Amino acid sequence: MEELKTHQPSMTIDEQVENLKGKGLVISDEEYAKKVLSEISYFRLIKAYSLGLKEKNGYYHNDVSFEQLVELYYFNASFRQITFKEIEKIEVALRCRISNFIADTYGVLGYCDEKNFKDKEYHATFINDVKEEISRNSRAPFVKNFKENYEGGQLPIYALVEILSFGTLSKFYKNMKNADKKQIARSFGIGYTYFESWIESISYVRNICAHYGRIYNAKLSKTPMMYKQYSEAGIGNNRIFAVLLCIKSILISDESWNHFVDKLQSMIDKSNYVDISTMGFPDDWIDYLKV
Repeated sequence: MEELKTHQPSMTIDEQVENLKGKGLVISDEEYAKKVLSEISYFRLIKAYSLGLKEKNGYYHNDVSFEQLVELYYFNASFRQITFKEIEKIEVALRCRISNFIADTYGVLGYCDEKNFKDKEYHATFINDVKEEISRNSRAPFVKNFKENYEGGQLPIYALVEILSFGTLSKFYKNMKNADKKQIARSFGIGYTYFESWIESISYVRNICAHYGRIYNAKLSKTPMMYKQYSEAGIGNNRIFAVLLCIKSILISDESWNHFVDKLQSMIDKSNYVDISTMGFPDDWIDYLKV
């Protein structure tokens, strides 16, 4: 068995700067570097945005600068923010359409009945998740209203979906009967097998965005099923560009989608260091994303 590593000792801000210089990172303004490292942790900035910029021995490629890492960090922050806004549209619409469908088909408490879903054990896990979500949101006025003033104290589906995480909502959709999933997916103009995969992957990216994570140069662990035309064009499914293609397909009738693409293009054009290939972007990425 390989010997386990030991944790490295803590470094002061001054020591962090000296450590980076010792690894060949160009730092032209040490006071600026110290200021940045006192606001953005070494782990969040250096470890994440040095990927692909070092030799195997741990030393930086020639001319890689501290300012380059900072620019990539702020590019990611802006990219994450505009992407989150587009995902929000999908999330809100999905909550609405699922709650409307369940209420119309099975009643406002239809989500409680395991017979309305594919897998009973999966449904039981979902109900436990629901109880935890209700407990966490017990002080919300509408939650208190239903618990205190309605028979059984249960939340109707149209209220429940407002407190479910997007991940739980994705799992809820995944356990719906195939015929029901088709109805929801059809309302977005997508086949349900693709839609199920996309929602799971979009939910994963949404959580990265919500927790200030990195989507630049990141390999995704929840990957979407791709249309054949994209796979044949050599577009992989484990980078953020694949998820953007899925978001586009869902929001294709949204008039503001092209504004998102324009913003992204402007951000990339203004950057000196962003490498779009690390995000899975082909050279003609604008043609793929524009509606």
